[in-house]
Amino acid sequence: MKRSNQTGAFNGNVLVSKNKKIIYNASFGFTDAKKTKKLTPDYRFHIGSITKEFSGVVLMQLQEQGKLKIEDHVSKYIPELPKWANEVTIKDLLQYTSGIPDVNWKKIKNDKDLFDGLQLVDSLDFKPGTKYDYKIYNLFLRQFIVERLAGMSFKTYVEKFIFKPCKMNSSIMTPFENEKNIARGFNNDLVADKEDLPITGATYLTAKDLQKWSDCLNSNKIMSASSLFELGQHYDLPETESALGQAKYMNRKLVKHLHDGRAGSYEALLVSDVNEKFTIILLGNNHNGKLFEISDAITAILKNEKHSFHQKNNP
Repeated sequence: MKRSNQTGAFNGNVLVSKNKKIIYNASFGFTDAKKTKKLTPDYRFHIGSITKEFSGVVLMQLQEQGKLKIEDHVSKYIPELPKWANEVTIKDLLQYTSGIPDVNWKKIKNDKDLFDGLQLVDSLDFKPGTKYDYKIYNLFLRQFIVERLAGMSFKTYVEKFIFKPCKMNSSIMTPFENEKNIARGFNNDLVADKEDLPITGATYLTAKDLQKWSDCLNSNKIMSASSLFELGQHYDLPETESALGQAKYMNRKLVKHLHDGRAGSYEALLVSDVNEKFTIILLGNNHNGKLFEISDAITAILKNEKHSFHQKNNP
């Protein structure tokens, strides 16, 4: 890890747990582009797409409570959307098979703009369920459905029914203001990332909280094992992601879970091997695209296998 930092491949926090005990928890590099303040394990990072797991889990919780079925069409919960909402199911949103086009970010300043944008979508890119397309509107629409059913903001729901039961005490979801211990994203030219838009859903957390999340998922504390299995299903083509990223099951039991995230200069990776009983978490605020190589090297160390990590950082 020191070498990864010295060669410019990694600036961030790393945590490794084995048998649910943390065996390594360290920080490398700086909190922001000024490079004056060193990171500590208390710093929180934007986890990019890993956030998508929360809306997936929340929908499964609501299904367990009998408030929805994932085969239901979107129009059942948000009737004012255009006709395409009669064709798209919640399952399509979870598996990125809805055909809903991309967000026009030029017009987006807040959640209302996102919702208005959905109302302006007049046609889908393909018939739902026939193709896979990893578009972010799937995520925002999941959040809007939760808000309708729960009668509270998605952020509040997640704080109550995910962060609290999993004891993820440092986790925060946008929009927020004046929080301490936030690692700020910056690129290799030392240019800081732009501020977040005040829209709901981006999550900042510590490596320890992401480990708690992984343990929580596998313990059936927040949803049943059958819901966890259902959530990990994906469109039947290689290289497609489920709502959990990449999830492998044996006898309907989760055995491997891998999910990476990217947002601006932030990069995040969660690797959990249930059989080998280890979890690796890498959170960075200076994207260099080396997290998979670093986690592969850590995995090899944990398994007492030979590893090589090419430290050359691409300019």
